[in-house]
Amino acid sequence: MALHVRGTVLPDGEVRDIWLVGDRVTFEPVADAETISDGGFVVPGLVDAHCHLGIAYGAKPIQGLDQARELAAIDRDAGVLALRDAGSPYPYPELDDEPGVPRLARAGRHVAAPRRYLRDIGVEVAADEVAAAVTAQAKAGTGWVKLVGDWIDRGVGDLAPSWDAATMAAAVEAAHAAGARAAVHTFSEEGVEIMVKAGVDSVEHGTGLTLDLIDEMARRGTALVPTMINIRTFGNIADSARGKFDGYADHMIALRDRFPSVVLAAHEAGVPIFVGTDAGGGIRHGLAADEMLYLHEAGIPAEAVLAAASWKAREWLGFPGLVEGGLADLVVYDADPRVDLRVVKAPRRIVLRGAVIR
Repeated sequence: MALHVRGTVLPDGEVRDIWLVGDRVTFEPVADAETISDGGFVVPGLVDAHCHLGIAYGAKPIQGLDQARELAAIDRDAGVLALRDAGSPYPYPELDDEPGVPRLARAGRHVAAPRRYLRDIGVEVAADEVAAAVTAQAKAGTGWVKLVGDWIDRGVGDLAPSWDAATMAAAVEAAHAAGARAAVHTFSEEGVEIMVKAGVDSVEHGTGLTLDLIDEMARRGTALVPTMINIRTFGNIADSARGKFDGYADHMIALRDRFPSVVLAAHEAGVPIFVGTDAGGGIRHGLAADEMLYLHEAGIPAEAVLAAASWKAREWLGFPGLVEGGLADLVVYDADPRVDLRVVKAPRRIVLRGAVIR
């Protein structure tokens, strides 16, 4: 049966009628459609553009498909109807089109330097194997490759790039040659500079960004997924390093403290910014609304945050929103989230793939 929704539809802000026929949106009336929502504010389904369904809380690989389903359901029930998995040690292609599971854009496993990432999570390779590993992981994903651009170097006692600049540029080139976009984990100043200049498609975290690099990202159209929830944990990371890597600990605190101003500068420069929580590992699922509020606290206007979590993020990942022929994913809120963004924590109605979730 077709479904009918009426309300103020964003981003246009007009009161409209929407009909959902199977998994598609139409604005042409459908006879005998069931009205499931009348009134409120209708938003294309939210997106978590950086999460990990293949990593359980505590930074361990999941044990099976049911665990991935459970994690995805937590996000779905919060109104997040599309996910970009930014690296998974457990493959789960069976879920790509499964009813009840949010839309998925997936990377394969993280590509990392030996002993320079979380244990058992990434594929760890030396410099001369990076390009081949990227090519293999592009095949394992659905259009994305995840590179670990920097991590603590215990010999140096601080953050350092994973490989030399030429190797990291070749990694991005290999991803593009394989038809994938490259996302890079980076905290450090040096690591993010190398990767932006190498032509990476999205910077994940990006705490080391400078104003010059932000301008370069804006010029290139390089996206930023700040994961501000993750950055707020840097104090705990620093505490665990104190006494052994004091320079690293101080660096992490400095990066954390300056980050809100970095994110605001990126927004003001026109860098595409998308909402991502880094759920999986040390962050629990279902927190996209909290991430949105942190971005707003940094000074980004509510409507821009909403776009970064909804229609613009969906467009970026290739999941059409509430347009003729678009995908039947929507969330309804009682009040206008452009006026009070806190309402995104309390969706009234959620529809995924043309099926009512709540």
